[in-house]
Amino acid sequence: MGKLFSEFSLEFLIIPVKKEAIMSTKQKNNAPSPSNSKQLLPLKSITNDPFFIVGMGASAGGLDALENFFQNMPNNSKLAFVIITHLDPNQISLMPELIQKQTEMPVFTIEDGLKVQPNSIYIVPPNKDVGIINGTLQLIDPIENYGFRLPIDYFFKTLAADQKEKAICIILSGMGTDGTLGLKAIKEELGMVMVHDPEVSKYNGMPQSAIETGLVDFICFPENMPDQLAKYIQHTTTLIKRNADKINELSKASTDIMQKIFIILRTHTGHDFSQYKKNTIYRRIERRMNIHQISSIANYFKYLQQNLNEVNMLFKDLLIGVTRFFRDTPAFDELSNTVFPNLFKNKPADYNVRMWIPGCSTGEEAYSIGIILKEFMNQHQFHFSVQIFATDLDSDAIEIARTGVYPANIASDVSKKYLNRYFTKQDNSFLIKKEIREMIVFAPQDIIKDPPFTRLDLISCRNFLIYLDNQLQKKLMPLFHYSLHPNGILFLGTSETIGGFMDLFSVIDKKWKIFERKPNLYAKHEFFEFPISSPVIKDVSNLPQKVSKVTKAQLLERILLRDIVPACALINEKAEVLYIHGRTGKYLEPTQGEFRSNIFDMARKGLKFELSSAIRKALSSQKKIICEGVNVKTNGNTQMINLIVIPLNEPDTLPGQLLVIFEDSRISVKDKQHKGKQGKKTAYTVENVQKIEAELQYTRENLQTTIEELETSNEELKSTNEELQSTNEELQSANEELETSREEQQSLNEELQTVNSELQKKIDELSSTNNDMKNLLNSLEIPTVFLDNNLCVKRFTSHISEIMNLIPSDIGRSINDIVIKLNDAAIVDEAKKVLNNLVFREKETQTHNGHWYLMRILPYRTMDNVIDGVVVTFINITDQKSAVKKIELLNTENQDARDYAESIIETLRESILILDKEMKIVFANKSFYKRFHVLPDETLGKKLYDLGNRQWDIPELRKLIDQVIPENNTFENFEVENHFPAIGLKKMILNARKIVPKGSGQEKILLAIEAL
Repeated sequence: MGKLFSEFSLEFLIIPVKKEAIMSTKQKNNAPSPSNSKQLLPLKSITNDPFFIVGMGASAGGLDALENFFQNMPNNSKLAFVIITHLDPNQISLMPELIQKQTEMPVFTIEDGLKVQPNSIYIVPPNKDVGIINGTLQLIDPIENYGFRLPIDYFFKTLAADQKEKAICIILSGMGTDGTLGLKAIKEELGMVMVHDPEVSKYNGMPQSAIETGLVDFICFPENMPDQLAKYIQHTTTLIKRNADKINELSKASTDIMQKIFIILRTHTGHDFSQYKKNTIYRRIERRMNIHQISSIANYFKYLQQNLNEVNMLFKDLLIGVTRFFRDTPAFDELSNTVFPNLFKNKPADYNVRMWIPGCSTGEEAYSIGIILKEFMNQHQFHFSVQIFATDLDSDAIEIARTGVYPANIASDVSKKYLNRYFTKQDNSFLIKKEIREMIVFAPQDIIKDPPFTRLDLISCRNFLIYLDNQLQKKLMPLFHYSLHPNGILFLGTSETIGGFMDLFSVIDKKWKIFERKPNLYAKHEFFEFPISSPVIKDVSNLPQKVSKVTKAQLLERILLRDIVPACALINEKAEVLYIHGRTGKYLEPTQGEFRSNIFDMARKGLKFELSSAIRKALSSQKKIICEGVNVKTNGNTQMINLIVIPLNEPDTLPGQLLVIFEDSRISVKDKQHKGKQGKKTAYTVENVQKIEAELQYTRENLQTTIEELETSNEELKSTNEELQSTNEELQSANEELETSREEQQSLNEELQTVNSELQKKIDELSSTNNDMKNLLNSLEIPTVFLDNNLCVKRFTSHISEIMNLIPSDIGRSINDIVIKLNDAAIVDEAKKVLNNLVFREKETQTHNGHWYLMRILPYRTMDNVIDGVVVTFINITDQKSAVKKIELLNTENQDARDYAESIIETLRESILILDKEMKIVFANKSFYKRFHVLPDETLGKKLYDLGNRQWDIPELRKLIDQVIPENNTFENFEVENHFPAIGLKKMILNARKIVPKGSGQEKILLAIEAL
């Protein structure tokens, strides 16, 4: 960026300074001038409420855009504007003065601790970054004065964190990608983003980079931005005042419509958002309503029905993936320094590392983990094969992640070491090197309905669970536990937790939310729903809308399906899984890479051959096929099962559908037949053993039930204890709030006293200023009188007595009643003309005693730009008048003398030439033209030596003029002979004299030529 400073300097009119510039503020009247009085949509006053702060980022070409913006921005918008630009650190910017010319709002150069106020503009000084906290601007020294800096990104991020949904960012013309990461932070907090149309911007790098994120709300010309901004603020102001309770009430009242919106989204996108947090979903919907100025959620639902594009935009809004490289850097350091050494110790050299990053967005987190894993392997000389599965709901984000190309401003998040080692610089972007990209497989996936990846060493699910409701979170935790290897790692965001699943995970790092998988032999949450994609139901007209009562038969059927019926899967004739019942994880496992629902691909080791044979026999014979004693490898053990495949021939089923049943078996049928041949002697013993085993199983189940009930009771007691602690903390918090209120009241009283003393100081200052003004006017010795709109006297200076007879008691009287000592007393008429057209007037006038004055009448403007009379001044010009007369007389005398001299020269018989110091002829008399047969046009302005065919370039003459004249000022009786083509041979006597004028005139040479 340092190379660009020369361009920026020209753009922002930078002037060099040797010392650090003194930051100044410049204010103008708040009232609109005639050229800047355009008013947009009226905004309701929110003086006592939090106002919106608009961050504006601009670089090369941004000055014109800023000027166009503020020319059309009303002065009473109740907005604050903070302008961040790229400036040379060693030069001072003229931007505050230039912007001030375009608006009546006060323009400030930012100083440390400056409190942001509405209807004000704040501009960053050179060599400083700016942040904002609690509405106060703070200047920060950059780490590097020159080089790659991202001041716009930095301010936008702090603005989003400080102002939340009241943050607005505008990106104008500029090169590079500064502002792109910052606008993502603005969108994460539900702020608004507006961008300069790249088709009309001088440099479209920054606007285009912002648009490519897909998060921009408005793309406008700068002159149209104020109007669009006013509409957005107008609609948002009332909604932003709602507190959380009101939002919850509104969302509850709109539950039915929300469900309909979920249906539209599911129909058009295939994704169900009904299990996301309702408050978060509603705020996203509310933001879309604000953009379109729709006040009713019912009307917005109709708008969705009529506009498919808005459905896609809402879907994108719900999928905003705010991520960056190495987010929470200390957390990644903990992974690299502590977690990885323990996780991979004692692993074989050919170990296959498997990791899963659900909700990866555009891939920054996945690449971050890949980089630190690669760095760890290089340091410890490990050569593991690595497979990192990165999935997300947003297919567009997945495509961006696959390319591995990111804007240049990621340099603020990635260390130089990693940039040089794992990235390739390409113009204004960085490309992830192939060695990292080959480690990661990106794929679209809905974690709610699609099967998970298994046998994993690490799951990094950061800042995704916070968007899901509690029920869905409870479903995902057991799923993550199932997907991990023993002692596998779960890596969550700083705002997320495992909740009540301490029996599944142990804490490694509480601060950075890193957990380790526990064995689940006695876990309470042993059973979970295994997600599997199901066919989309297009006709829902026959589905029951509400179940009001469960019959005994239905209850019994439900219990049988849950506890008695073994795990099974419904497949079609292509062996694609259509539906799964029960826990099939011991028998089926999703394959790595892109998800495939073929049951042969999902079958565990030992099952695939028997499964293929049984399905083929069942399809050909249309009979029930039983395969007993099938050995299936499950998590390092071998499980003996009975595999049953049943063709479905019911009228309601499609042809070719099969039901595959997986039944655990302790003893195979062959073993039972072999034991049956031993005779009657062993039958009685076998029967007793079976009874004892059944009773033992029953006892085990009762014991397990008792353990679970006891753990549930302990959990409930623990929850009650936590609630009591929470209540106690709330009471303590209420007490602290009361104490804080008392302190605030005391502080308010002190502030009122401070305000009172400041007001008294202002009164004293005003009195002092009034005295200074009076003395200033009198010291100027310029007669001045102030008149109101009715031409009555308001104030006058002491010297006005030279013009009119005024005394202090005349204040308030009409000027018509005052005796005026002027020959042409036209003050009243001239003053009326000034009040009518607001254009100042000047007129020369003379007093009775012969003195001349320049009478000047100007409109009297207040600080509010209101015309409140006129100001009449009388400037004494008597001396100037006398001087002009003298000059005119001298000019007349000089002209007479000049005419006299020319007449004498013209009557002489000798030829006369007058030369300037460059030897150019400035005058020749008639005798010269006649004697040498030349014309004035051929002579005047020409050098003497160039006349004719250089006939006068006589060496002797040149020597006399160039050498003798400067030393002696004259030469006489110089005889010369020369041949002239027009007149033949001529003998001449030359006399020359230097003419030195008095004063500041130029020296000349008088040359007289006498013919012989």
